[in-house]
Amino acid sequence: MKIKSTPIIASVSGVRGILGDNLTPENITGFASAFAEYCRARYDSKSIVIGRDGRAYGDIIYSMVISSLFLSGFKVIHIGVVPTPTVQIATEESEACGGISITASHNPQKWNGLKFLNPDGTFLDAEAMEEIKKIAAKKKFFYAPLKELYPPVPETCWSNRHLDKVLNMKKLDLKKIKKKKFKIVVDAVNSSGSLIVPSLLCRLGCEVIELHTAPTGIFPHTPEPIPENLTDLCNAVIKHKADLGVAVDPDADRLVLITDKGEPFIEENTITTVINHIFRKFKSEKINATVNLSTTRSVDDIAKHYKGKIFRTPVGEINVIKGMIKNKSICGGEGSGGVIISPAIGGHYGRDCLFGIAIILNELADANISLSKYKDNLPKYKIEKTKLTIKDPAKFLRDIVKNNIKVKGCKITQTDGVKLDFKDFWVHFRKSNTEPIVRIIKETKVL
Repeated sequence: MKIKSTPIIASVSGVRGILGDNLTPENITGFASAFAEYCRARYDSKSIVIGRDGRAYGDIIYSMVISSLFLSGFKVIHIGVVPTPTVQIATEESEACGGISITASHNPQKWNGLKFLNPDGTFLDAEAMEEIKKIAAKKKFFYAPLKELYPPVPETCWSNRHLDKVLNMKKLDLKKIKKKKFKIVVDAVNSSGSLIVPSLLCRLGCEVIELHTAPTGIFPHTPEPIPENLTDLCNAVIKHKADLGVAVDPDADRLVLITDKGEPFIEENTITTVINHIFRKFKSEKINATVNLSTTRSVDDIAKHYKGKIFRTPVGEINVIKGMIKNKSICGGEGSGGVIISPAIGGHYGRDCLFGIAIILNELADANISLSKYKDNLPKYKIEKTKLTIKDPAKFLRDIVKNNIKVKGCKITQTDGVKLDFKDFWVHFRKSNTEPIVRIIKETKVL
Protein backbone atom coordinates (compact mmCIF):
# COMPACT_ATOMS: atom_id res chain seq x y z
CA MET A 1 0.00 0.00 0.00
CA LYS A 2 1.35 3.42 -0.99
CA ILE A 3 1.45 5.92 1.87
CA LYS A 4 0.29 9.42 0.98
CA SER A 5 3.00 11.93 1.82
CA THR A 6 2.75 15.55 2.94
CA PRO A 7 3.27 18.04 0.06
CA ILE A 8 6.76 19.53 0.11
CA ILE A 9 6.87 23.27 0.90
CA ALA A 10 8.67 25.53 -1.57
CA SER A 11 8.55 29.28 -0.92
CA VAL A 12 10.76 32.34 -0.38
CA SER A 13 12.11 30.39 2.61
CA GLY A 14 13.41 27.68 0.27
CA VAL A 15 12.38 24.03 0.16
CA ARG A 16 11.35 22.21 3.31
CA GLY A 17 10.12 18.72 3.97
CA ILE A 18 10.03 15.85 6.44
CA LEU A 19 12.64 13.12 6.46
CA GLY A 20 11.02 9.73 5.87
CA ASP A 21 8.06 11.40 4.18
CA ASN A 22 8.37 13.97 1.38
CA LEU A 23 12.06 14.87 1.73
CA THR A 24 13.08 11.99 -0.51
CA PRO A 25 16.37 11.40 -2.35
CA GLU A 26 14.51 12.25 -5.57
CA ASN A 27 13.35 15.60 -4.18
CA ILE A 28 16.73 16.46 -2.66
CA THR A 29 18.76 15.72 -5.80
CA GLY A 30 16.01 17.13 -8.03
CA PHE A 31 15.97 20.53 -6.38
CA ALA A 32 19.79 20.63 -6.17
CA SER A 33 20.05 19.80 -9.88
CA ALA A 34 17.34 22.36 -10.68
CA PHE A 35 19.35 25.02 -8.86
CA ALA A 36 22.40 24.03 -10.92
CA GLU A 37 20.36 24.52 -14.12
CA TYR A 38 19.07 27.86 -12.83
CA CYS A 39 22.63 29.09 -12.12
CA ARG A 40 24.07 27.73 -15.38
CA ALA A 41 21.55 29.74 -17.42
CA ARG A 42 22.35 33.02 -15.65
CA TYR A 43 25.96 33.20 -14.48
CA ASP A 44 29.47 32.60 -15.78
CA SER A 45 30.85 31.42 -12.44
CA LYS A 46 31.00 27.67 -11.91
CA SER A 47 31.29 27.80 -8.09
CA ILE A 48 28.47 27.11 -5.60
CA VAL A 49 28.90 27.35 -1.82
CA ILE A 50 27.28 24.71 0.41
CA GLY A 51 26.87 24.68 4.20
CA ARG A 52 24.42 23.14 6.64
CA ASP A 53 22.94 23.55 10.06
CA GLY A 54 23.84 20.92 12.64
CA ARG A 55 20.62 18.93 12.80
CA ALA A 56 20.81 15.13 12.77
CA TYR A 57 20.99 13.47 9.32
CA GLY A 58 21.86 16.77 7.69
CA ASP A 59 25.15 15.19 6.65
CA ILE A 60 23.29 12.73 4.41
CA ILE A 61 21.48 15.54 2.58
CA TYR A 62 24.70 17.55 2.46
CA SER A 63 26.49 14.71 0.66
CA MET A 64 23.63 14.25 -1.80
CA VAL A 65 23.56 17.94 -2.68
CA ILE A 66 27.33 18.11 -3.12
CA SER A 67 27.23 15.05 -5.39
CA SER A 68 24.38 16.48 -7.50
CA LEU A 69 26.16 19.79 -8.04
CA PHE A 70 29.49 18.08 -8.70
CA LEU A 71 27.95 15.87 -11.40
CA SER A 72 26.27 18.97 -12.87
CA GLY A 73 29.72 20.39 -13.56
CA PHE A 74 30.02 22.89 -10.72
CA LYS A 75 32.92 23.51 -8.38
CA VAL A 76 31.43 22.93 -4.93
CA ILE A 77 32.88 24.94 -2.03
CA HIS A 78 31.60 23.09 1.03
CA ILE A 79 32.05 24.83 4.37
CA GLY A 80 30.54 22.34 6.83
CA VAL A 81 28.27 22.93 9.82
CA VAL A 82 27.83 26.70 10.04
CA PRO A 83 25.04 29.22 10.53
CA THR A 84 23.03 30.17 7.45
CA PRO A 85 24.41 33.75 7.60
CA THR A 86 27.93 32.27 7.34
CA VAL A 87 26.88 30.52 4.12
CA GLN A 88 25.50 33.84 2.88
CA ILE A 89 28.77 35.67 3.57
CA ALA A 90 30.84 32.90 2.00
CA THR A 91 28.67 32.90 -1.13
CA GLU A 92 29.02 36.64 -1.61
CA GLU A 93 32.72 36.89 -0.81
CA SER A 94 33.69 33.79 -2.84
CA GLU A 95 32.13 35.39 -5.92
CA ALA A 96 30.17 32.17 -6.44
CA CYS A 97 27.15 32.00 -8.71
CA GLY A 98 25.03 30.90 -5.77
CA GLY A 99 24.83 28.99 -2.53
CA ILE A 100 22.72 26.46 -0.66
CA SER A 101 22.21 26.30 3.09
CA ILE A 102 20.86 22.90 4.11
CA THR A 103 18.48 23.69 6.94
CA ALA A 104 14.87 23.80 8.05
CA SER A 105 15.65 26.79 10.26
CA HIS A 106 13.37 26.73 13.34
CA ASN A 107 11.29 23.72 12.25
CA PRO A 108 11.22 20.60 14.48
CA GLN A 109 13.75 17.75 14.38
CA LYS A 110 12.14 15.68 11.62
CA TRP A 111 12.27 18.56 9.12
CA ASN A 112 15.08 19.61 6.82
CA GLY A 113 15.43 21.50 3.58
CA LEU A 114 17.42 23.71 1.24
CA LYS A 115 17.69 27.50 1.19
CA PHE A 116 18.93 28.83 -2.15
CA LEU A 117 21.15 31.89 -2.41
CA ASN A 118 21.89 34.46 -5.11
CA PRO A 119 25.53 35.44 -5.88
CA ASP A 120 25.21 38.37 -3.43
CA GLY A 121 24.29 35.98 -0.59
CA THR A 122 20.60 36.93 -0.49
CA PHE A 123 17.80 34.39 -0.79
CA LEU A 124 15.98 33.75 -4.02
CA ASP A 125 12.68 35.62 -4.20
CA ALA A 126 9.24 34.16 -4.93
CA GLU A 127 9.62 34.55 -8.70
CA ALA A 128 12.99 32.78 -8.75
CA MET A 129 11.66 29.98 -6.54
CA GLU A 130 8.80 29.44 -8.99
CA GLU A 131 11.41 29.03 -11.72
CA ILE A 132 13.32 26.49 -9.62
CA LYS A 133 10.10 24.53 -9.04
CA LYS A 134 9.36 24.45 -12.79
CA ILE A 135 12.88 23.22 -13.61
CA ALA A 136 12.65 20.54 -10.91
CA ALA A 137 9.26 19.38 -12.19
CA LYS A 138 10.59 18.91 -15.76
CA LYS A 139 13.46 16.69 -14.51
CA LYS A 140 15.61 17.50 -17.54
CA PHE A 141 19.03 18.06 -16.01
CA PHE A 142 22.45 18.40 -17.62
CA TYR A 143 25.24 16.29 -16.17
CA ALA A 144 28.80 17.15 -17.21
CA PRO A 145 31.29 14.79 -18.89
CA LEU A 146 34.18 13.55 -16.75
CA LYS A 147 36.69 16.07 -18.12
CA GLU A 148 34.45 18.96 -16.98
CA LEU A 149 34.04 17.84 -13.37
CA TYR A 150 35.64 19.89 -10.57
CA PRO A 151 36.66 18.15 -7.32
CA PRO A 152 34.66 19.59 -4.37
CA VAL A 153 36.71 21.98 -2.24
CA PRO A 154 36.41 22.04 1.58
CA GLU A 155 36.93 25.44 3.24
CA THR A 156 36.98 25.81 7.02
CA CYS A 157 37.90 29.50 7.28
CA TRP A 158 34.43 31.01 7.04
CA SER A 159 33.40 30.92 10.70
CA ASN A 160 36.43 33.04 11.64
CA ARG A 161 35.86 35.36 8.70
CA HIS A 162 32.26 35.78 9.84
CA LEU A 163 33.38 36.62 13.38
CA ASP A 164 35.92 39.14 12.08
CA LYS A 165 33.20 40.81 10.02
CA VAL A 166 31.00 41.22 13.10
CA LEU A 167 33.81 42.63 15.23
CA ASN A 168 34.73 45.14 12.52
CA MET A 169 31.26 46.64 12.23
CA LYS A 170 31.27 50.44 12.18
CA LYS A 171 30.93 52.17 15.57
CA LEU A 172 30.99 48.89 17.54
CA ASP A 173 32.68 49.76 20.84
CA LEU A 174 34.62 46.59 21.65
CA LYS A 175 36.47 48.10 24.60
CA LYS A 176 33.25 49.13 26.29
CA ILE A 177 31.68 45.70 25.79
CA LYS A 178 34.74 43.87 27.10
CA LYS A 179 34.92 46.13 30.14
CA LYS A 180 31.45 44.93 31.26
CA LYS A 181 32.54 41.27 31.43
CA PHE A 182 29.00 40.02 30.83
CA LYS A 183 28.11 36.56 32.14
CA ILE A 184 25.96 34.87 29.50
CA VAL A 185 24.23 31.48 29.22
CA VAL A 186 23.96 30.09 25.67
CA ASP A 187 21.32 27.74 24.26
CA ALA A 188 22.15 26.86 20.63
CA VAL A 189 19.92 23.72 20.53
CA ASN A 190 23.05 21.64 19.85
CA SER A 191 23.18 22.91 16.28
CA SER A 192 25.16 25.30 14.08
CA GLY A 193 25.43 28.08 16.66
CA SER A 194 27.00 25.75 19.23
CA LEU A 195 30.61 26.73 18.49
CA ILE A 196 30.42 30.14 16.84
CA VAL A 197 28.15 31.87 19.38
CA PRO A 198 30.37 31.03 22.40
CA SER A 199 33.41 31.99 20.29
CA LEU A 200 31.96 35.43 19.59
CA LEU A 201 31.08 35.96 23.24
CA CYS A 202 34.59 34.98 24.34
CA ARG A 203 36.07 37.47 21.87
CA LEU A 204 33.77 40.09 23.41
CA GLY A 205 35.23 39.41 26.85
CA CYS A 206 32.20 37.54 28.22
CA GLU A 207 32.06 34.69 30.69
CA VAL A 208 30.19 31.97 28.79
CA ILE A 209 28.06 29.27 30.38
CA GLU A 210 27.18 26.67 27.75
CA LEU A 211 23.78 25.04 28.14
CA HIS A 212 22.87 23.25 24.89
CA THR A 213 26.01 23.69 22.80
CA ALA A 214 27.11 20.10 22.11
CA PRO A 215 27.03 19.95 18.29
CA THR A 216 25.19 16.61 18.22
CA GLY A 217 22.30 17.73 16.05
CA ILE A 218 19.80 16.31 18.55
CA PHE A 219 17.59 19.15 19.73
CA PRO A 220 17.07 19.19 23.53
CA HIS A 221 13.71 20.91 23.06
CA THR A 222 11.46 22.21 20.28
CA PRO A 223 13.95 24.41 18.41
CA GLU A 224 11.92 27.54 17.70
CA PRO A 225 13.29 30.13 20.19
CA ILE A 226 10.02 31.23 21.75
CA PRO A 227 9.33 31.53 25.51
CA GLU A 228 7.59 28.16 25.98
CA ASN A 229 10.66 26.37 24.57
CA LEU A 230 13.26 28.21 26.67
CA THR A 231 12.48 27.17 30.25
CA ASP A 232 15.89 25.47 30.63
CA LEU A 233 17.60 28.71 29.64
CA CYS A 234 15.46 30.79 32.00
CA ASN A 235 16.33 28.49 34.90
CA ALA A 236 20.03 28.46 33.99
CA VAL A 237 20.23 32.26 33.98
CA ILE A 238 18.84 32.36 37.51
CA LYS A 239 21.00 29.45 38.71
CA HIS A 240 24.23 31.02 37.45
CA LYS A 241 23.23 34.60 38.29
CA ALA A 242 23.95 35.51 34.70
CA ASP A 243 23.45 38.90 33.08
CA LEU A 244 21.38 37.38 30.31
CA GLY A 245 20.65 34.27 28.28
CA VAL A 246 21.12 33.92 24.52
CA ALA A 247 19.03 31.54 22.42
CA VAL A 248 19.40 30.91 18.70
CA ASP A 249 17.55 28.60 16.31
CA PRO A 250 19.21 25.64 14.51
CA ASP A 251 20.69 27.72 11.66
CA ALA A 252 21.49 30.66 13.95
CA ASP A 253 19.81 33.43 12.01
CA ARG A 254 17.36 34.29 14.83
CA LEU A 255 18.27 35.76 18.22
CA VAL A 256 16.16 35.65 21.36
CA LEU A 257 17.22 36.81 24.85
CA ILE A 258 16.41 35.99 28.46
CA THR A 259 16.77 38.76 31.05
CA ASP A 260 18.83 38.66 34.24
CA LYS A 261 15.58 37.81 36.07
CA GLY A 262 15.21 34.61 34.05
CA GLU A 263 12.29 36.03 32.09
CA PRO A 264 11.80 36.33 28.32
CA PHE A 265 13.03 39.60 26.89
CA ILE A 266 10.44 38.84 24.17
CA GLU A 267 11.70 38.16 20.65
CA GLU A 268 10.10 41.33 19.27
CA ASN A 269 12.39 43.36 21.52
CA THR A 270 15.47 41.98 19.76
CA ILE A 271 14.87 44.08 16.64
CA THR A 272 13.53 46.98 18.71
CA THR A 273 16.77 47.15 20.70
CA VAL A 274 18.94 46.84 17.60
CA ILE A 275 17.06 49.65 15.82
CA ASN A 276 17.30 51.81 18.94
CA HIS A 277 21.07 51.30 19.07
CA ILE A 278 21.72 51.81 15.35
CA PHE A 279 19.50 54.90 15.10
CA ARG A 280 21.21 56.39 18.16
CA LYS A 281 24.75 55.69 16.90
CA PHE A 282 24.05 56.91 13.36
CA LYS A 283 21.56 59.69 14.15
CA SER A 284 23.58 62.34 12.30
CA GLU A 285 22.70 60.54 9.06
CA LYS A 286 19.38 60.10 7.27
CA ILE A 287 18.12 56.97 8.98
CA ASN A 288 15.40 54.46 8.28
CA ALA A 289 14.80 50.74 8.80
CA THR A 290 12.75 48.08 7.05
CA VAL A 291 10.82 45.37 8.89
CA ASN A 292 8.01 43.00 7.98
CA LEU A 293 4.26 43.48 8.50
CA SER A 294 4.25 41.20 11.56
CA THR A 295 6.87 43.19 13.48
CA THR A 296 5.99 45.14 16.62
CA ARG A 297 4.89 48.78 16.49
CA SER A 298 7.53 49.59 19.09
CA VAL A 299 10.00 50.06 16.23
CA ASP A 300 7.81 52.89 14.95
CA ASP A 301 7.99 54.55 18.37
CA ILE A 302 11.80 54.25 18.36
CA ALA A 303 12.04 55.67 14.84
CA LYS A 304 9.79 58.61 15.74
CA HIS A 305 12.05 59.45 18.69
CA TYR A 306 15.08 59.71 16.39
CA LYS A 307 13.13 61.33 13.53
CA GLY A 308 13.73 58.24 11.43
CA LYS A 309 11.32 56.15 9.41
CA ILE A 310 10.11 52.55 9.32
CA PHE A 311 9.18 50.78 6.07
CA ARG A 312 7.25 47.48 6.05
CA THR A 313 7.26 44.53 3.66
CA PRO A 314 5.67 41.08 3.41
CA VAL A 315 7.14 38.42 5.72
CA GLY A 316 10.23 36.66 4.38
CA GLU A 317 13.88 37.62 4.67
CA ILE A 318 14.33 38.40 0.97
CA ASN A 319 11.26 40.67 1.05
CA VAL A 320 12.75 42.67 3.92
CA ILE A 321 16.13 42.85 2.18
CA LYS A 322 14.59 44.07 -1.07
CA GLY A 323 12.83 46.75 0.99
CA MET A 324 16.09 47.69 2.71
CA ILE A 325 17.85 48.10 -0.64
CA LYS A 326 14.97 50.07 -2.16
CA ASN A 327 14.66 52.37 0.86
CA LYS A 328 18.40 52.57 1.59
CA SER A 329 17.77 51.31 5.12
CA ILE A 330 20.63 51.23 7.59
CA CYS A 331 19.20 48.14 9.28
CA GLY A 332 16.15 45.91 9.26
CA GLY A 333 14.76 42.59 10.33
CA GLU A 334 11.80 40.71 11.67
CA GLY A 335 10.07 40.52 15.02
CA SER A 336 10.82 36.81 15.30
CA GLY A 337 14.40 37.70 16.32
CA GLY A 338 15.87 38.39 12.88
CA VAL A 339 18.46 41.18 12.68
CA ILE A 340 19.81 42.50 9.36
CA ILE A 341 22.60 45.08 9.27
CA SER A 342 23.28 46.96 6.04
CA PRO A 343 26.65 46.51 4.29
CA ALA A 344 26.92 50.32 4.50
CA ILE A 345 27.87 49.95 8.17
CA GLY A 346 29.74 46.65 7.91
CA GLY A 347 26.97 44.07 7.86
CA HIS A 348 25.48 41.98 5.07
CA TYR A 349 22.04 41.36 3.64
CA GLY A 350 21.01 38.42 5.81
CA ARG A 351 19.46 37.78 9.22
CA ASP A 352 22.39 37.25 11.55
CA CYS A 353 22.30 36.40 15.26
CA LEU A 354 26.00 37.28 15.68
CA PHE A 355 25.55 40.90 14.62
CA GLY A 356 22.49 41.05 16.86
CA ILE A 357 24.44 39.79 19.89
CA ALA A 358 27.29 42.26 19.46
CA ILE A 359 24.95 45.23 18.95
CA ILE A 360 22.75 44.42 21.94
CA LEU A 361 25.76 43.95 24.24
CA ASN A 362 27.05 47.33 23.03
CA GLU A 363 23.65 48.87 23.74
CA LEU A 364 23.59 47.41 27.27
CA ALA A 365 27.15 48.59 27.90
CA ASP A 366 26.22 52.11 26.76
CA ALA A 367 23.06 52.15 28.88
CA ASN A 368 24.92 50.66 31.88
CA ILE A 369 21.79 48.92 33.13
CA SER A 370 20.56 45.33 33.31
CA LEU A 371 18.61 43.75 30.47
CA SER A 372 15.48 43.64 32.63
CA LYS A 373 15.74 47.39 33.36
CA TYR A 374 16.35 48.04 29.69
CA LYS A 375 13.20 46.09 28.83
CA ASP A 376 11.22 48.22 31.29
CA ASN A 377 12.27 51.33 29.36
CA LEU A 378 11.10 50.08 25.96
CA PRO A 379 7.68 50.95 24.48
CA LYS A 380 5.00 48.76 26.04
CA TYR A 381 3.13 46.34 23.80
CA LYS A 382 1.66 42.89 24.28
CA ILE A 383 2.03 40.55 21.31
CA GLU A 384 0.30 37.19 20.91
CA LYS A 385 1.15 34.61 18.24
CA THR A 386 -1.00 31.61 17.39
CA LYS A 387 -1.40 29.27 14.43
CA LEU A 388 -4.29 27.35 12.91
CA THR A 389 -4.57 24.46 10.51
CA ILE A 390 -7.19 25.55 7.99
CA LYS A 391 -8.37 23.59 4.93
CA ASP A 392 -9.00 26.65 2.75
CA PRO A 393 -6.68 29.51 3.83
CA ALA A 394 -7.62 31.66 0.82
CA LYS A 395 -11.33 31.64 1.72
CA PHE A 396 -10.46 32.26 5.37
CA LEU A 397 -8.50 35.39 4.42
CA ARG A 398 -11.22 36.60 2.02
CA ASP A 399 -13.82 36.31 4.77
CA ILE A 400 -11.66 38.42 7.12
CA VAL A 401 -11.54 41.22 4.55
CA LYS A 402 -15.27 40.92 3.89
CA ASN A 403 -16.10 41.14 7.60
CA ASN A 404 -13.87 44.17 8.26
CA ILE A 405 -13.99 46.21 5.06
CA LYS A 406 -16.54 48.65 6.47
CA VAL A 407 -15.25 48.76 10.04
CA LYS A 408 -14.50 52.34 11.03
CA GLY A 409 -10.86 53.06 11.91
CA CYS A 410 -9.59 49.84 10.33
CA LYS A 411 -6.77 49.98 7.78
CA ILE A 412 -6.56 46.79 5.73
CA THR A 413 -3.28 45.69 4.11
CA GLN A 414 -3.33 42.69 1.75
CA THR A 415 0.26 42.53 0.48
CA ASP A 416 0.88 39.46 2.68
CA GLY A 417 -2.28 37.75 3.84
CA VAL A 418 -4.49 40.27 5.64
CA LYS A 419 -3.39 42.80 8.25
CA LEU A 420 -5.96 44.83 10.17
CA ASP A 421 -4.54 48.01 11.74
CA PHE A 422 -6.52 49.86 14.42
CA LYS A 423 -5.45 52.74 16.64
CA ASP A 424 -4.32 50.71 19.65
CA PHE A 425 -3.90 47.22 18.18
CA TRP A 426 -3.38 45.23 14.98
CA VAL A 427 -3.95 41.65 13.81
CA HIS A 428 -2.11 39.92 10.98
CA PHE A 429 -3.43 36.73 9.36
CA ARG A 430 -1.14 35.02 6.87
CA LYS A 431 -0.34 31.65 5.34
CA SER A 432 3.03 30.42 6.63
CA ASN A 433 6.01 30.19 4.26
CA THR A 434 7.47 27.27 6.22
CA GLU A 435 4.58 25.17 7.59
CA PRO A 436 1.08 24.13 6.35
CA ILE A 437 -0.66 26.56 8.72
CA VAL A 438 -2.13 30.05 9.02
CA ARG A 439 -0.28 32.31 11.45
CA ILE A 440 -2.20 34.85 13.50
CA ILE A 441 -0.29 37.67 15.20
CA LYS A 442 -2.01 40.25 17.38
CA GLU A 443 -0.39 43.19 19.14
CA THR A 444 -2.01 45.57 21.61
CA LYS A 445 -0.60 48.76 23.09
CA VAL A 446 -0.31 48.55 26.87
CA LEU A 447 -1.95 51.72 28.18
